[in-house]
Amino acid sequence: MPISTLEVCARYGSEFSPPGSSQKIGIALGTLHALPLNALRHPPDEGTCGWYIWGGGEMLQDRDFFQPLHVEHIEKYCPNLQPFLALAPGWRVLLAPEQTEVWFDDELLKT
Repeated sequence: MPISTLEVCARYGSEFSPPGSSQKIGIALGTLHALPLNALRHPPDEGTCGWYIWGGGEMLQDRDFFQPLHVEHIEKYCPNLQPFLALAPGWRVLLAPEQTEVWFDDELLKT
């Protein structure tokens, strides 16, 4: 049985902070084939929910690395990340086969 967003937040001790379906995520669509799958959440800003998602190693600083995607479409591209999206700003997620790491990073809250 899939885990719910409420269960994820309770498990890791995060405030329940789901993004709105019309908010945008920054997603590196061209990297999603690579492992691990990485996600981090900054505070929401200008219509974004603060989530950035990419596959593989390090996140690139290239302006075109991330593309905007409405939250409502995340299930099509990253269904295994969907239960983690209610984690509050400051949280990171790393997913790989037989590996799930979730941790708080207060550096993400600094602007």
